[in-house]
Formats: sequence, C-alpha cells, structure tokens
Amino acid sequence: MSKIGKKSIEIPVNVKIEILDKEVMIKGPKGELKIPIFEGFKVELEGDLLKVVPLYQKKFTFGFWGTLRSLIANAVRGVTEGFEKKLEIEGIGYRANVEGKTLVLNLGFSHPIRFEIPEGINISTEKNIIKISGIDKQLVGQTAAKIRSFKKPEPYKGKGIHYVGEYIRRKIGKKAGIGTATS
Repeated sequence: MSKIGKKSIEIPVNVKIEILDKEVMIKGPKGELKIPIFEGFKVELEGDLLKVVPLYQKKFTFGFWGTLRSLIANAVRGVTEGFEKKLEIEGIGYRANVEGKTLVLNLGFSHPIRFEIPEGINISTEKNIIKISGIDKQLVGQTAAKIRSFKKPEPYKGKGIHYVGEYIRRKIGKKAGIGTATS
C-alpha cells in the first residue's frame, strides 16, 4: 500500500476538475493542466476531495499510485499558486538578460549563450538572479536544470550558475610556498 497514494487531495474553491477517460483536466486562476491517468487507476471526485484509486491489487500499481497522486496534487498547486526556482550567477562579467522569448547568458565564453524560453515558462532577471516561474512543476525544474548546466559552479572559486541557497563544496587549491624547490 502507498502512504502517499492513500491521501486525498483537497480541491480549492477556484479550481475546476474534469475527469475524462484517460486524463484529468485541472483549471485554475493561473491556467490549465492535463494529467494522464496511468493504466490500472481511476480518479474519483467526492465533493471537494479527489481520490486516486487502484483498480488492481498488484505490485506495479502500488508503485505508480503515489506518483499519480503527487502529479495531480502538484497540478492543483500549480494552477493556484504556481512554482518558482531561483538561480544565482557568480563570476566577474557573468550576466543574464531576457530579450523577448530568449534568455541571453554571458558566462565567460567567446560567445553569448541564447536559450529559447519554453512555452508556459516566465523568466525574469534582476542583477545576478534568474527567476523561473510557471504552473508545471516538472517544466520549471527542467528549465532551471538546463540553464544551470550551461555553466555549473566550479569548486575552487564557486564561479558559475547555482540555485539560490545551494551549498557548493569548496576545494582548497594550491597554496604558495609549501613545497621546496630544487635547482
């Protein structure tokens, strides 16, 4: 049995749920999302509570039960509140700005990196902070990870792109005057 899958999802007043054959449509003030229903499950709406019920008592259904419930719960939260990730750029001369639907990153390479912003994602920049927001949790996280991958933080000076609040393990590096030189 799944501890997460058993929990019911509370539906806020301003969210409308439509259960179709193979998917759940969730509409809210920020937008709408479609979540596909895995085979072997049904979704029931009882008042303002949504439940995910497995049709079979098999091992593979228990594995997907909590996942399906979490996907629907994240979609409900996304259409009401939205999701946000913040990235910080560290390094002299490193900067980012948004030009239309393109994020332009200057990260010390010979050319600027142009990243096309996916549909459903909003990106804004303020000084050295890149703010990524949207209603789809998976798409927000994937976009943030893709931007971070352009210049991961290096362990000596910490230069690169990292999440705000992310701990970067630093290495000491070389120290001058420790060894003796032979001539």
